[in-house]
This record gives sequence, structure tokens and C-alpha cells, in this order.
Amino acid sequence: MDAPLIGVTGRRWSAARLGASVPSAMSGLVVDVHFADYAGSIAAAGGIPVQLTRDAPVTDLLHRLDGLVLSGGADVEPARYGAQPDPDLGEVEPDRDAWELALLEAARSLDLPVLGVCRGLQLINVAYGGTLRQHVELDEGAGHPQWHVDGRVATHGVTTVAGTTLRGLVGTSLQVNSLHHQVIETVGEDLVVTAHASDDVVEGFETSDGRILAVQWHPELLAKPDPTFSWIVESSRRYLVRRLSAR
Repeated sequence: MDAPLIGVTGRRWSAARLGASVPSAMSGLVVDVHFADYAGSIAAAGGIPVQLTRDAPVTDLLHRLDGLVLSGGADVEPARYGAQPDPDLGEVEPDRDAWELALLEAARSLDLPVLGVCRGLQLINVAYGGTLRQHVELDEGAGHPQWHVDGRVATHGVTTVAGTTLRGLVGTSLQVNSLHHQVIETVGEDLVVTAHASDDVVEGFETSDGRILAVQWHPELLAKPDPTFSWIVESSRRYLVRRLSAR
């Protein structure tokens, strides 16, 4: 059986943001930005990573894939969940919001497995009707955020919920990193919470149909293969088998 193809979303920036590494003649162009650890984590778990571009019809793109990873990045635009911007809101990328929400909608219609990471968790929560707390300070809780610590270092504990997919993957508790300043305020409809930090901040959820798994931390920066990436690869492999059987 061929390894499953798993798409990973990324950011789109002006080339000028890359500074002196880009010749001035090209500073007006745009670049797609992908952190390589996402692809590395998929590959380490046995999948074939595909770094996605926005320059393709969403449905046509997903028909070629077996799984989807919604990666970390900028804050979700508050208007998406009916809120006004907080003074401490970070950078937003409305075009990315629209693109990833379209990807998620198409993935759901195809029953494609989806892994959400950090911003990915937050975006999925918004898509399901949930809301976000736009800023949380380090001294307010259990170690979020930890911008002064290398993201490859685990900085705080997370406790999983019994009976969930995440509990089966990682056990009762684990140590994770913390590279987020936003958290879930209200959980979206039909999302099952799978993990909490010690201050009760939601650190993970899944859908009851087993198609979507999301975590607030960045597992791609921790051990490879990470259990959550093993989950998306194995879920995508099963999807591939069903897709080939239906031909």
C-alpha cells in the first residue's frame, strides 16, 4: 500500500518580510512559508507530506489528498466569531482564515481526516461555532505562552480525558510546549474536549466521528514520530484504502 498524501497549510507573506535575503527587485513578490517540522513529522510517521498552495481549487486539491494538517500561525480574525479586536490581539491574516476554513469545510464533506495544531485548533473551534480568548498572559495560568523557551522543549503538563482518542495515543498526561497566546473561550458544538492544562484551559479536542483531532501545543517540535502525527498518518492510510476500494 502506498503511503498516504497529507497536505499541510502554511502562511503567505510579502517577500519583503524576509529582509536582506531577498533581492530588492523581488521584494514586491509573495512567498509561501512552511515550517519544515510539520513535513518532517508526517514523514517520520510514514506519510508523504505535501506543502499546500492557495493557487489551486480547494475541492480539486483535497480530492488528491488523504489527510490534512492545519498548522500554526497568526491569530484568527475576531470577526469570524463575532468579537471585536482586543488591544493585545496579534497579527491576523484574513485571507488565510478564508482559505483554511474552505479547506476544512471541503475536508468535512469528504470525510477527510484532519489534524489541527495550535492555530489549527483555534480555527476548527471557530468553524464549529466556538469562540476564543484573544490574549492570555504567562502569569495567568499553566505556562502559556513560553516565548522565552526553545519550542522544542516541553514546559508544562497536560492531562487528557478518559475515553478519548488522545488518551489512547499519549496516556493520562504528558509534557508539552507552549507557543500560543490565545486559548479557547467557548468550545464549538459537537467538539469533545480531550485535554486540559492545570488551569483548565482546553488543550485538545476531537470530533465524535473520529475524523478531526486537534491540540493546542506544537507536537511537530517534540519527539518524532509524535503520536498525533502517527494518528493523522494512520487515519489517512485508512482513508486511502477506502478511496482505492471505491474505484
